[in-house]
Amino acid sequence: MEKRPIIILKKKGGHGGHHGGAWKVAYADFVTAMMALFIVLWLLNTSKQIQEAVGGYFKDPTGTSKKVGSNMLGAGENFVLTRDNMPKLKEQLQQAMKQMNDFEKLKSHIEMTVTTEGLRIELSESASGTFFNSGSAKLNADGQQTLIMLAAELGKLPNQISIEGHTDSQPYAPSAAYGNWELSADRANAARRVMQANGIRSDQVTQVRGFADQRLRKPEAPLDPANRRISLIVQYLLTGNSDDEKTSARKQAESDGEKPSAAKEAQPPAPAKLAAEQKRAAKP
Repeated sequence: MEKRPIIILKKKGGHGGHHGGAWKVAYADFVTAMMALFIVLWLLNTSKQIQEAVGGYFKDPTGTSKKVGSNMLGAGENFVLTRDNMPKLKEQLQQAMKQMNDFEKLKSHIEMTVTTEGLRIELSESASGTFFNSGSAKLNADGQQTLIMLAAELGKLPNQISIEGHTDSQPYAPSAAYGNWELSADRANAARRVMQANGIRSDQVTQVRGFADQRLRKPEAPLDPANRRISLIVQYLLTGNSDDEKTSARKQAESDGEKPSAAKEAQPPAPAKLAAEQKRAAKP
């Protein structure tokens, strides 16, 4: 009887084969997705300036088309306000004001202008009173809301602020112990109190001034209600790198009574001139 050959089957050990590293790819995708989620959650809780800076990077990686963002001072929400980015602040404030309840009613009474001093924000009155009760230094609801909103935005800046009060030329009764000078100063001070209680730092306001009717907005109509106004001046922050800023600072100092010194340091005489003088002195 013929014997059948013995066949031995050997199985190779090991697992996975071609799919052994697939879990690594899936894990990497999971980690990437989690990182993206954390970045989105972080951005949702940052300031508007940082959000614009991140969004601006993807639109313009070189960062030359728009100069937005933060200089990372303090909490990272402040940015240095100079002549170059003052219009940017104006735009941001205008956008913030659009969120107010009565913006449509108030927008014709709010004017922002970039001047040689800085950003001037003017809150002008109407005949019936827009921000203050008529003839009073007491703020009404619209005045409170507007100043609180401005304080929240301007309090993020390192720049100093001046507050001015202005009235029209309507005189008080001659026997009255209260007049336009007192009213203009009291309204400016009332605005300061509200703003410092809602975001403006105690050292940020450098001046509170009352001008009565000496700086009319409409000189041709001295009784016009628009002459009654509060002016907030966000002053430029001098960086020391701009000749224009230095010139402006010098002019401001001169207007405040600080005249530049005209004295010059005495220069030693030239050797040739000194020798000639000594020779003339030696002659009889």
